[in-house]
Amino acid sequence: MEKAPPLRSGADAITMWQGSSTCTEHCLLGIGQRVQVGAIVDEKEAFQAIARAHLARLYGTAKRLLGDDAEDAVQETLMKAYQNFGQLHDRDAAGAWLAQILVNCCRDRGRRLSRGPAQVDIDSVEEFSLYRKIAHEDPFPYSDSLHLDFLHRFGKEDVTQVLLRLPHMYRVPLVLVHMDGFATKEVAKMLDIPLGTVLARLHRGRKLFEKTMWNYAEEQGMLKEGAR
Repeated sequence: MEKAPPLRSGADAITMWQGSSTCTEHCLLGIGQRVQVGAIVDEKEAFQAIARAHLARLYGTAKRLLGDDAEDAVQETLMKAYQNFGQLHDRDAAGAWLAQILVNCCRDRGRRLSRGPAQVDIDSVEEFSLYRKIAHEDPFPYSDSLHLDFLHRFGKEDVTQVLLRLPHMYRVPLVLVHMDGFATKEVAKMLDIPLGTVLARLHRGRKLFEKTMWNYAEEQGMLKEGAR
């Protein structure tokens, strides 16, 4: 099973704050009530049990992919999943199955909200190194742990905001691999793209995440002694 290359420097922040918020229970209310009357009770209960087991994870993923529209995306995901529950033949694969539906819902919602694809200067991103940038700029001159001090200024919401600034094509594999723990092969299948494309997007996504972290820190005044 292929694993993504190890994270380096600021990209470690992607995994430092994996905790997800808890979606409200009304994401599940109405499941089975807004679909065809006469649905088998056992099937409804089985679906609800699976949905409850994965609800927090789905909401956390949606929050990092969409921000404030996360709860709507989760509700849409659960409705589509229930309507197609018969297609899930392996209950042990429910997590990946639900994640794939969620990713598609988030992608469609993102397209509706976006005015166009984000432009990325690939050359400047490839040349950027957060480790070297921090060492060169030396924002905390009295620090004995300069790079860790930089990372520790980022809370969960800060990391989410950095992720939301990334183009969707890079944000999705970063979240699925480094925050949700899916293998790169699973992500390739979810996104219906070659494994090599997933690995390339992870590489560029990590570099872009590092550069965006630095820009965000500058904008938020985090590069000062005593900030946060």
